[in-house]
Amino acid sequence: MDTYSNLKELGFSQYEAACYMALVGNHPVNGSQLSKVSGIARSRIYDVLRSLISKGYVIEVNSGQYAPLPSDELVRRLKRSFDGNIEVFEDQISNASQKDDFEFVWTITGYENVMEKALEMIKEAKEEIYIRLFPKANRHLDEYLAAADKRGVKIRYIAMGKIPKKFDIQVMHPDHEHLQQIIGGRSIEVITDKKEALVGIFETGNEDSSPINWTRNQWFIVANRDSLRHDFYHCFLEKILDRNQELTKDEKRIYKIIKEDN
Repeated sequence: MDTYSNLKELGFSQYEAACYMALVGNHPVNGSQLSKVSGIARSRIYDVLRSLISKGYVIEVNSGQYAPLPSDELVRRLKRSFDGNIEVFEDQISNASQKDDFEFVWTITGYENVMEKALEMIKEAKEEIYIRLFPKANRHLDEYLAAADKRGVKIRYIAMGKIPKKFDIQVMHPDHEHLQQIIGGRSIEVITDKKEALVGIFETGNEDSSPINWTRNQWFIVANRDSLRHDFYHCFLEKILDRNQELTKDEKRIYKIIKEDN
């Protein structure tokens, strides 16, 4: 009966979850039969049935015979109830929240959790995304960045490896081959609409416990966005000073855009 923890999270008791799931696979049945297939003692089964009937999840179809609410209808009802509760909670929390002038910096751990947050930020971006990624993170986020680009979001991309150029404003970091060793892992920076920042380093061999910072703190965002802007400058200066090469027409165009991108 501990199998249905997801139903318990939706408001079912342990016995109600076991009873409903047993009915889904066996109906109509009487209380004695249901006790056997559900594993609920006969002394408890009728109390559980009465509770489910009162919630509208079970019906007595004949005298002593029970059937479940069709599963698709149950799902619709639970979704409506959940959505309605969320709307009420949003109003309540909005009314209760103090107006802070300071935003804290939060820590996210777990590689998939960080990728999920980055994906959420990219999907919600409306104006611009400054981003610096190693190839592994790029594989997770590439199609969503492309979708953002298509809907008119300005992408400012610094590739930390050999990543195909897909965006108008995209450069490859000149130290990408050595930087992972220097910093002890793979960095990730995602800054969207000058409103949110996701920044940190996935330490080599310790990705899932590496702390990655997420915040809406404006000073943190400004500092890290400027750091990414200066990475573009780094790319151009390295070409001019270290390799003694001139910038291409396109690189000069990108330089001008980044310079004016305050």
